Amino acid sequence: MKSKHFINLHKALTAPVVLGLMVFYHNFNLGPWVYLALHGTYGVMWLLKDRIYPDKQWEQEIPIGIGILGSGILMLYWVAPFILISSGSEPPLPLVAAAISINVMGVFLHYASDAQKYYTLKYRSGLITEGFFARCRNTNYLGEILIYSGFAMLAQHWLPFVILAGFMASIFIPNMLKKDKSLSRYPEFADYKANSGLLLPQLFLATTSNPNDPDFAQKTR
Repeated sequence: MKSKHFINLHKALTAPVVLGLMVFYHNFNLGPWVYLALHGTYGVMWLLKDRIYPDKQWEQEIPIGIGILGSGILMLYWVAPFILISSGSEPPLPLVAAAISINVMGVFLHYASDAQKYYTLKYRSGLITEGFFARCRNTNYLGEILIYSGFAMLAQHWLPFVILAGFMASIFIPNMLKKDKSLSRYPEFADYKANSGLLLPQLFLATTSNPNDPDFAQKTR
């Protein structure tokens, strides 16, 4: 099986799982509905993205056992809706508004930057140093962190934030560093790295070179 199969299954099951929790706990308040709309829609968009501009890193073949283990790990992302719905707590409206705003911004950065990466590399190889990647080398990961931060905020509990931090430490950051190591083979990378942040955008140039210069080659992870 491909690694994307267990990921896509998790995304597809998220909306039914959240709705099932709402039915089981008889909780149809504002918080659960907002969570269902945000996380459920995120899962649907992930499946659409996989059909329109799939990520090559999820195309690799993996043993079924690893896929099952991966599915179990991804279930940790369902802790937030479980806490929100089972506790019966009602997030205040300002918190709901903030969570929605952070989530929407994350979706924009995540899916739009992945689209730029996919279609740029489809027609030319090299470093991608413009657009979403001009000042941040991992805009897609930044977007994903914002997405799950919004989900965690709605739960109003520390555990979803700890889980997100665990994913960042064990998966996101190692992948970012691995990507940097891979891109270091390009002569232009040192200059690009000096003028872009690993995760957060670098707003000020560190050198006189312009990372948006058309002479730069284009590529990302």
